[in-house]
Amino acid sequence: MKNLYVGNFSFSTTEPELRTVFERYGAMQNVNLVQDQYTGKPRGFAFIEMTDDAEAAAAITAVNGLELGGRALVVNEARPKTERSPRSGAGQRRSGSGYGGGRRY
Repeated sequence: MKNLYVGNFSFSTTEPELRTVFERYGAMQNVNLVQDQYTGKPRGFAFIEMTDDAEAAAAITAVNGLELGGRALVVNEARPKTERSPRSGAGQRRSGSGYGGGRRY
């Protein structure tokens, strides 16, 4: 099984539209259209799991650069998700000069 990244499509693109484009090249296990967690609106990219590696390679070659909804698709093999460390300073209160937390005379 190979996981593909599909990006640069219109926010109005739907899962059935993506399935129609990719099913020509092989069987798909899953289509995950990524949405903003706060607004629920699409973010313009998706992940597609294809069951056969050779079919996934054929889909990458054929669909990368293909125009859908007036935009050229970007398709490649998805990289594994990495753990992100928390942002330094996020949510921490600073004190001292230059940040507004120091004493004022």
